Amino acid sequence: MADKVVCITSGKGGVGKSTVTANVATALAMKGYKVVAIDADIGLRNLDLVLGLENRIVYDIVHVVEGVVPPEKALVKDKRTKNLYLLPAAQTKDKSAVKPEDLVKIVEELRDKFDFIFIDSPAGIEEGFKTAVTPADTIIVVANPEMASIRDADRVVGLCEAMQKPEPKLVINRLDPKKVARGDMLDVEDVLQVLSLDLLGVVPEDKNMVSYINRGEPAVLFEDSVAGKELRNIAERLLGKEIPIPKWTYSEGFLEKLKRLFGSE
Repeated sequence: MADKVVCITSGKGGVGKSTVTANVATALAMKGYKVVAIDADIGLRNLDLVLGLENRIVYDIVHVVEGVVPPEKALVKDKRTKNLYLLPAAQTKDKSAVKPEDLVKIVEELRDKFDFIFIDSPAGIEEGFKTAVTPADTIIVVANPEMASIRDADRVVGLCEAMQKPEPKLVINRLDPKKVARGDMLDVEDVLQVLSLDLLGVVPEDKNMVSYINRGEPAVLFEDSVAGKELRNIAERLLGKEIPIPKWTYSEGFLEKLKRLFGSE
């Protein structure tokens, strides 16, 4: 069995960390595993929105820490996937409201009740990051194929090493083969040269992703989603299955080639 407690983190915000968390957790729940996703981004919760559960929250993780309710009472059951639950973050507290030992205690209370526990870490390398990473068996760093994101991800890797945690696995998110072909975005090999991590998956840019997030419907629910397919593959790789990572390349079409040759936009 794969490691049970998985923390998904990033060096900077806006790289799609919560989207990856929601989708991989949903994909595993769809396969019959009992999964809980913990939103550890205190004050900036987003995981409930990506899962479409924002209107069903009664209690949150700070209520659990303060002893108002036990963890099971604060869990929100997913409305589509029967094996998936969310422990939401608090919106009105700051990150200091949950200490590393608090999260360790919550995880230990839930460990025997679930096959997988996902922790959606706050972005960055401050106190909230250390809290989210502390209970993790596996750490996944999400990065976009851009230098700023890669540099910040590298700092996360160094912090994990300093905390004596396992070396993170890497998910490259929002790869746009067209931008790579134009030289406007790093390719996968460029990223791996900098980070030298075990690559868990490469999620391509998907024009429908914003719509999925706005509707609170993870992409893995849709068979025709290119990003959803690779996010399902990431879930399979977490289970130890060997699924090749696609080589995302861009082939210029005839009309595009003509426009480029004749300088037309």
